[in-house]
Amino acid sequence: MPGWKFREGRIFAFIDLGTNSARLLLVRLNPNGSHTVLSDQKEPVRLGEGEFNGRSVLQEEAMQRTVRVVTNFVEMARLYNAEEILAVATSATREAENQAEFLRMMKRSAHIDLRVISGREEARLTYLGVANGVDLGGKQAVFIDIGGGSTELIVGDAAKYDFLDSLKLGAIRVTSTLLPSGSEQPILPTQYEAIKEYIRNLSVRTVQRVREFKTDLAYGSSGTIENLADISAHMFLKRARQRDDVLTLAHLRLVMRHLCSLPVDLRRQVQGINPYRADIIIGGGAILEALMETAKLKQMNISSRGLRDGLLFDSLVLSGLTAETGSVRERSVLQLGRSCSFDEVHARHVTELALKLFDSGRTAGLHSMGSWERELLEHTSMLHDIGSFLSYSNHEQHTHYLIRNADLLGFNQDEIKLMAETALFHRRALPSRDKYPDYAALDRNARQLVKQLAIFLRIAESADRSHAGAVAEARFTSRSGGKAVLEIIPRRNCELEIWGIQNHRSTFKKVFGHSLQIEVVEKGLAHKTKHESPRIY
Repeated sequence: MPGWKFREGRIFAFIDLGTNSARLLLVRLNPNGSHTVLSDQKEPVRLGEGEFNGRSVLQEEAMQRTVRVVTNFVEMARLYNAEEILAVATSATREAENQAEFLRMMKRSAHIDLRVISGREEARLTYLGVANGVDLGGKQAVFIDIGGGSTELIVGDAAKYDFLDSLKLGAIRVTSTLLPSGSEQPILPTQYEAIKEYIRNLSVRTVQRVREFKTDLAYGSSGTIENLADISAHMFLKRARQRDDVLTLAHLRLVMRHLCSLPVDLRRQVQGINPYRADIIIGGGAILEALMETAKLKQMNISSRGLRDGLLFDSLVLSGLTAETGSVRERSVLQLGRSCSFDEVHARHVTELALKLFDSGRTAGLHSMGSWERELLEHTSMLHDIGSFLSYSNHEQHTHYLIRNADLLGFNQDEIKLMAETALFHRRALPSRDKYPDYAALDRNARQLVKQLAIFLRIAESADRSHAGAVAEARFTSRSGGKAVLEIIPRRNCELEIWGIQNHRSTFKKVFGHSLQIEVVEKGLAHKTKHESPRIY
């Protein structure tokens, strides 16, 4: 985005003007390279209302309504002292014959230059927004985003996209084109099948291209897909949708059959539906069902991220203020830590020590955990002290709260719970099911996992108690005769750290069933000759 540069410590706004809704994302870029979301707003505008009935002309009332919303967004951004406002428009504006008139209205009232982007650019930004918020685990995925006027399909992995396309299919467009007066009434099965056939014919070449790629996952974004997943959760799970819930094709078919059987006034009463979408949900659902059927997608993960998140990520990269390095989990953890002004040097050293304890403990036969548990320990160790941002007193409780509620990207809810519980007990006594209901809610294996990871984190934290890097390395060297040997290699005097580690002996024995013997091996120190043999504790 030429000429558009971030400057640290300042506030920036992103406006995504779609066919159905307008969104505002306000962020502050912090001096440490992290960013803080100040506001995330969404308002229905129906800019494309009446546009797809014949000529592609934006209606006067729709334009006025949209200009008012965007003007309010701009005023909010300026109240926050935003120095830059990047506003982009998609399908409705892109295809409008009176586009120039609308852009002049926006310039005159909101005092911004609205940038109209192509369908492929919309697909690219959507991919960036979604892919950088989920953990693909080295797999390739198909991404589907259903807007009011267009639908974007992307195939890619965490590093890059391999295919982008934008179809002239959207919830408002399909409703206006195929259900100009019938969207208020129940939709007959034959009528619904005719809509899906129209969608299949229009999307056949794109879907053929998608199926040429080997994909392991599917992600759906946009209000339409989220709302269909909400309805499905209420209908089949009897509760509100949770972050890790998926939308299956089988459930989507039943949801659509139910929605089609209802007139719009009863549709608005369906549990989980956004009443504002009741008149266009049939068109959006038909697109999703037809695409999932032809692309042979049995289920879909749901993402709340989208184009506006892609705008932020793209701008950060182009401005050189972030690098596309590390997994989405690593970037999300670092973002949270830096937002909490954590001691990054200490966090990294504790993490290094904790992973060494985990690896050497496995070799010594203390545990049989694998790479997944190791990764959870790594991320928890990085975040173990972030609660100090609120107060050092009881900071483990604050850390627990922040991890549970920070919406870490790339993690599922079970992983977030395990990380939060592990961080909570890196200073406290062994967890009790009577005192800690969140811990008690975990199953038996998960509770044991929390105890084991927390011990490694406790020892690692104590090994850098002074935050001075006094301990260079800590590792288990053997396990025999009911005893586990922990070797400590110091850089300098580390009596404070050794004292802290000794305090964990009884807890260590309860968890691993072995006594803990500590051996300090002073390799490379100036006074090495004074301690040819290790000091035993």
